[in-house]
Parts: sequence; structure tokens; C-alpha cells
Amino acid sequence: MKFIHAADIHLDSPFAGLTDAAQAPIDRLKGCTRQALTNLVDYALENEIDFVVIAGDLYDGDWRDYATGLFFAKEMGRLARAQIPVYLLYGNHDAESRITKRLVLPENVFVFPAKAPHTHLIRDLKVALHGQSFATAAVTDNLARAYPPARPGHFNIGVLHTAATGRGGHAAYAPCQPAELVAKGYDYWALGHVHAREVLHEVPPVVFAGNLQGRNIRETGAKGFTVVTVAEHKVIGVEAVTADVVRWARLVVAADACSDLEALLAQARVDLAEAVHQADGRLAVVRLSLSGRTALHGWLKDHPDTLTAELRAAASSVSEDLWIEQVVVETETRHDLAAAARRPDAVGALLQAADGLLAEPAATAALEAELAQVIDKLPDDVRHQACPGGRLATDDLAALIGEAKVVIASRLLDDFGEA
Repeated sequence: MKFIHAADIHLDSPFAGLTDAAQAPIDRLKGCTRQALTNLVDYALENEIDFVVIAGDLYDGDWRDYATGLFFAKEMGRLARAQIPVYLLYGNHDAESRITKRLVLPENVFVFPAKAPHTHLIRDLKVALHGQSFATAAVTDNLARAYPPARPGHFNIGVLHTAATGRGGHAAYAPCQPAELVAKGYDYWALGHVHAREVLHEVPPVVFAGNLQGRNIRETGAKGFTVVTVAEHKVIGVEAVTADVVRWARLVVAADACSDLEALLAQARVDLAEAVHQADGRLAVVRLSLSGRTALHGWLKDHPDTLTAELRAAASSVSEDLWIEQVVVETETRHDLAAAARRPDAVGALLQAADGLLAEPAATAALEAELAQVIDKLPDDVRHQACPGGRLATDDLAALIGEAKVVIASRLLDDFGEA
């Protein structure tokens, strides 16, 4: 038999925090979680899949309207007509306490209850599935501890939404140890919650399927589901299958050899073409970072809007399946600022004055007060992003002074030379 293990579909998840949303390909981004689910259903219908397991976070949260539920019911209906059952549990995003709207799902969909672990038997396949949904969004108990022993004479599957031993960027819900899962004697563990695909244990397989579709720059690379092949109650294949329609990527463009903007744009086109190739026909959404020591450093820091527009214009000549989500300047000046600070001219005096700002409490206080006035006039969302604590900390001020020093000095040195 073959079955699909999927998780973290986050159906109709919004793309919060997308920079320059007015210019982004919103229409293609908006429907990508739905299309990824459709791709999963298509695969199941075309490849004689016996059943589907969804290990939590089918939904991203409470529905805005019934359209989300209707879409899921439609896709499940396609599986129902092919007599493919679906075994679903809810995780932290779609816990019983979070979803206020419900629809009666097609009869082929079984939902694991939240009160206690439940065992569901697929009698004709001799399969026992064990699982428990989240009752609330924040489940900190070890749910796996109460899962029942393996059912003799059956292929046993544990379905669990968990952070396991903890994963960066994911709340520590339903914590457990991989060895604890293996000790249950199950033949396969279908895990959800962690969005990066990961095999925690080989035999028996303990697998995070990852999410079905990346939704932001933290979720880069291929996304999809896992197909498990079983013969004589033993796993003989665990295959990752891609289902995403948008591919998020981080791209570093080396600016060291770029003497002017035209050279930088040419290098970016070469690197962006490779990102498009890696996306394999999908929309590639790229966060582009510029690195290296370059004479362009001062200009790049001083003209962020122009730089982003120029790079997006360059990207349009590479592919229509490409969007630069954000440009990050991580370059360095090619000048030796320590040596420049010893110059007996205005450039040296400026650098010495900048270095001395933080050493003089009165000067530091005056600068903080002046910056506070500027920050208070910013829109709320910009102000909270710039100063989460409501004011600049000393470390933040030092970083700003350092950045300003580099930008101004680089421009002066480029104009007037090193000597």
C-alpha cells in the first residue's frame, strides 16, 4: 500500500509582512496554499494512494468566511469519489478552541478527537492509526506519552503535532523525545508542526513532512508531502514529493568585482537566473543580499529605493516568474576607515568626531533626544519596527553611528581619494 503524510497546509494563510505588497504578484501568492493542496489531491488520484494523513495545522486559524472550508470540502470530495480516506488531526493553528466556523466534511474524512488519544482501524488494510487533536492552541503536555501500545497484527501509524525536542522558530508544543516515539512500537510516525522536512529516526521512520507550501522568506526551498510505501507491514519507501507553486529563496550577490551599478545589475541577472532555474517553473520569490567589499557601498546604503527598483527592473528581463521580495545591503566599504580617521583633514576630523560621540555622555544624550523626536513622528508600524522598545538603546545608537560613519566617509573618500 501507499499513503500520503502531509502537515501544516495553513490553507488560505495571509502573506503578512510582505514588503511592497502593492507591487508584488499578489494574485499568484494569494492562491498558492490552495493550489498546493490541489496538487496533493491530484497526486493521490493519479498514483493509487490508499489514504492520506494530515498531521495538524490544516487551517491557519479561524476562517474569515466559509470559503476556506468549502474549498477543503471540495478537494476532499474529489478523494471521496475515488474512495480515498483522509485521517486528520488539528494542531495549534486550527485547535478546537480556535475555529469558530465548521462545515460537515465528506464521509471519507476522519478527524481525531481532542479529549484523548484515539485508535482508528482501517480493517481491509490492517492499519491502526493513533492520534489526538489539539483542544487548545497551546498544548504543552507530552501527548505521545498517553498514546496506546502498537496494535498487534497491524501496520501502526502514530499521528502527532509536536515540536519534538524543540525546533527554532516553532513553539514547544506537545514536547517529546524521538526515542520515546520509537519505543511505542509503531511502524511509522507522521509528525506535524515543524515546517522544514526532517527525518528524526530511520527505522521505524519518524518524519516531519514539513509544510505543503512556503509562505515567507523563513520557509525557503522545496515544500510538499511524503509518500510512504509499505509491503508486508514494513516501510520500504519514504519519498519527499514537491507540491508548492511558489518557491522562496535567499540569494547572495557578490559585489566585490562590481565597479559600478551596471556591473552589479549584470551580476544580479546571472544569479537570479539560477534562482529561477532552481524554482523549476514555479514563481521564485527572492530575498537578495549584496555582499563584499565594494566602492559602491556608500551609494548602495544611501539609495535603497533606487537600488531595489533597479534590481527589480533587472529581474523583469530574467523571467516573469520572479519577484525580488527585499534587497538587503550587507556590503562593506573598501576603505580603511581606521587609517582615514588619522588623516589631517576634514575627513579625519569627521571620523574622529563620530567615534567620540558615544564617549561623551552629553553628546550622546543630545543625539538620543533629537532622534527620539524624529521617531515619535513616524507612523506606528514603522516606529514599532525601528524601535520595538519605544526608544533607541545604546547599542542601537552605536550601530546607527557606525553605519552613518561608513556611508558618509565612503562617499567622501570615493570623491576625494585616500590620500
